Amino acid sequence: MTTPQLSVIMPAYNAAQYLREAITSVLQQTFTDFELLVINDGSTDATENIIRSFADARIRLINQPHSGVSAALNLGLLNANAHFIARCDADDINLPQRFAIQLQFLQENPGYVLVGCDAVYIDRHGNFVFNYHYPAYTDDDIKKLGYKICPFAHPTVMYKKQAVLDAGMYDVHAHNFEDHLLWRKVVHAGKVCNIRKKLVQYRFNPESVTIDEKWRGKRFQQIKYAALQKGSISKTEGDELLHIIRKQNTAKIKRGSYYALLSKKYLFNNYEPSTARKYSLALIKIFPLKMQGYVMTGLSFFPEKILRSLYKIKSTAL
Repeated sequence: MTTPQLSVIMPAYNAAQYLREAITSVLQQTFTDFELLVINDGSTDATENIIRSFADARIRLINQPHSGVSAALNLGLLNANAHFIARCDADDINLPQRFAIQLQFLQENPGYVLVGCDAVYIDRHGNFVFNYHYPAYTDDDIKKLGYKICPFAHPTVMYKKQAVLDAGMYDVHAHNFEDHLLWRKVVHAGKVCNIRKKLVQYRFNPESVTIDEKWRGKRFQQIKYAALQKGSISKTEGDELLHIIRKQNTAKIKRGSYYALLSKKYLFNNYEPSTARKYSLALIKIFPLKMQGYVMTGLSFFPEKILRSLYKIKSTAL
């Protein structure tokens, strides 16, 4: 077999609900010279059976004991044959021309080590939530961003494998922000940018490991932003983060966080106050003592212009 031009890395943990759609969106790309490495992170559902059901020689299944997304990504990187890596999640959908557009950009602009793209955010059922636009697109503007602002949406990026290997790969202690910490290093390896094309459908999923960090609490945020500022995180700090995450790994918290996130996005990113109110009321029903639901419900009656101003002020403060 000849070496493919592109390696696609997709970690999967108990991803049976959306995995078939995610893999299909990769296999239906207009660019076809790739290998798809699906890292099964110790799943206990039908994830492995779904992966094996595809009769496509480009798919490589790699099993590992459940070790987390960073370990899965690093295993994928070490087994990838191509010089270019495309990241995909097991619950997202890649639009057909994504690989072709991003790979052509990297090949025609050798000074660049990473490129992201705009995304369409969808809910768990595939319904449109809002169009995501980055805080910065050019290399200069991205490098001017404050360390608290993540410059790329992880499932939208394509990068040079060597640049990530040289940066130390994904830190297994940076739970829930392993990508953000990595970008802090990769942006110094060469030029980076985001393409103003919507090439990925990024799914909000209540079963996802990642939830709104405000639900994690102040200590989680303190550790995260201190790590981002200094560019590293210790095992002790990582263990503390993992303890916080495991305590919050309940269906109730995941569902509440999901409703809170959708309420916020439908209010500030895609002004649909009635839809935002539906989710904020659902949040109140689950967490009647949590103020966020009442605040979001109240804000849903504000005019769009005022909400846009409030959102802009908050974003500028970061």
